[in-house]
Amino acid sequence: MRRPPAAAAGASSCRRRAVQGFVALAFLAYALLVLSLGSRGAAHASLPGGKGSASSRPLHLDGDGERGAPARPSKRAHRETLEAAPGIVSGLDLRRLNSSRSGSLRKVAAEAAAAGARVFSELQALAGTLSASSDEEERSKCPHSIVLTGDEFRARGRAVELPCGLTLGSYITVAATPNAAHPERDPKITLLKEGDEPIMVSQFMMELQGLKTVDGEDPPRILHFNPRLRGDWSGKPVIEQNTCYRMQWGTPLRCEGWMSRADEETVDGMAKCEKWIQDEGSKESMTSWWLNRLIGRTKKVSVDWPYPFVEDRLFVLTLTAGLEGYHVNVDGRHVTSFPYRIGFVLEDATGLSLNGNLDVQSVFAGTLPTTHPSFAPQKHLEMLPVWQAPPLPDGPVEIFVGILSAGNHFAERMAVRKTWMSAAQKSSNVVARFFVALNGRKEVNMELKKEAEFFGDIVIVPFMDSYDLVVLKTVAICEYGVRISARYIMKCDDDTFVRLESVMAEVKRIPSSKSLYIGNMNYRHYPLRNGKWAVTYEEWPEEDYPTYANGPGYVISSDIADSIVSEFTNHKLRLFKMEDVSMGMWVERFNKTRPVEYVHSVKFCQFGCIDDYYTAHYQSPRQMLCLWDKLQAGRPRCCNMR
Repeated sequence: MRRPPAAAAGASSCRRRAVQGFVALAFLAYALLVLSLGSRGAAHASLPGGKGSASSRPLHLDGDGERGAPARPSKRAHRETLEAAPGIVSGLDLRRLNSSRSGSLRKVAAEAAAAGARVFSELQALAGTLSASSDEEERSKCPHSIVLTGDEFRARGRAVELPCGLTLGSYITVAATPNAAHPERDPKITLLKEGDEPIMVSQFMMELQGLKTVDGEDPPRILHFNPRLRGDWSGKPVIEQNTCYRMQWGTPLRCEGWMSRADEETVDGMAKCEKWIQDEGSKESMTSWWLNRLIGRTKKVSVDWPYPFVEDRLFVLTLTAGLEGYHVNVDGRHVTSFPYRIGFVLEDATGLSLNGNLDVQSVFAGTLPTTHPSFAPQKHLEMLPVWQAPPLPDGPVEIFVGILSAGNHFAERMAVRKTWMSAAQKSSNVVARFFVALNGRKEVNMELKKEAEFFGDIVIVPFMDSYDLVVLKTVAICEYGVRISARYIMKCDDDTFVRLESVMAEVKRIPSSKSLYIGNMNYRHYPLRNGKWAVTYEEWPEEDYPTYANGPGYVISSDIADSIVSEFTNHKLRLFKMEDVSMGMWVERFNKTRPVEYVHSVKFCQFGCIDDYYTAHYQSPRQMLCLWDKLQAGRPRCCNMR
């Protein structure tokens, strides 16, 4: 029997409503299921050591697995600046420096952090607006010759800028007059007892200098030429030559009046030291002369003209850049030649200074290079994908290496990337990053930001760089290591060459359940209270330092780093301007609550390099490449001394 039309329409409407209701319920159930799974996954991901950490990225370095890495914190940026430049800015909150616990560094650190925040904000705003200078502009900064009168030279602070350095055949001619000797009481030159007459001193220093790195650190001295007319401890006129890199002097070359030995190497066929005539009338032998000096019987030694510098007498000195070294002629006569030392090239010599007891009449520099020197970032940085850092691993890593660097150390960072860091980047268990503060020059910061964004291996700690605040970078290294769940954290410098496998082998000697502090330890060292590196009682009231490892390379366990970051966050961390001493102080404090295994090894070399090293310090970019070549050949041997 057929339904009436009205009834059929009502039934059809009911069926449609029923179907729509079922579809709505099904959609709602599906949405609830998705939300449930998502929340469950989020809760799982927040658990310490959950899946997606160690299980998804196994450790390749040997380990017993007894000690788990700390929980990997959220990758969400917890600073406003991180949102502007994700991945290249340190997560360390420098606003926490405003604490009395920060000690004597509190004020200067807070000011540097505030200035750094302003500079970084400006850097973000200027992104892409600064363009590199054209070749013509760069060439205009590099004249072929420079001429200065004495007054012009003094007006420039007794220094001459050589924008493009030197090249083969470049020369510098100085006309000057040594001043008469004056009484000297400086304890750095002589120690006088009460009632002693001051010694008479006449000396001057001519230096070829490189670029300054950070505030508080002296620029490298590529050539230090120091005639001492009245002598020094020897009591005879002498010329001393040397180099100084990262405030560490090399082995001096002293010319004391005797001709270089016949079997000694020459420089472009010239002797390192020429002879100047002593008093020919004296029949005293050299042995007797030294014996009399030792027992206190001094005798005035007269020197004839051949010693090239005489008080109150004009001289004309010419310094020439040869193939194998620098040559010094005075009044047309060759006096000395100084061989180039590994780590410095001619174009690194971007400044000339003349200081001491000297009245300069004129300075002339000729045959100078007119093209821009290779310290320009674009000539040091090889913008190739092969040198880019891989993404951070999803799980914990065995060791994190934090490398202290300065903004304008483009060459140093590139050398590290191309040598030992390249091996570290290939391991899924190792992460290495440079930690850099902001430079006073805007163009350096612009290039630094570009470098950081391309290579992905730079962490900018946004404060204005200075020598006394390096400790902030060390805290930032600890924060980063804890944040990526590293089991061990190593700190080194950008002029440190690291044999990472050997370092890890040393670390593995200690049971993983123990807290450790490994490096070249210093025991019962005392702060200097006088001189250039003086430490005031306000800065360090104690009479001695805690046991600490030298700064160029040391390793701590992650629990120590976590304690350091926690105390910094809670305004309890004491800061000291010497970062390695600071670390020793923090470890000592941690050691009071949990025993720390201190491990000393001289193979974490502080001054240069020793064979079979773990770390080699003060290595120039060229020495880095040399060490890498030797290590690849299976020979962990040092390259030539600087």
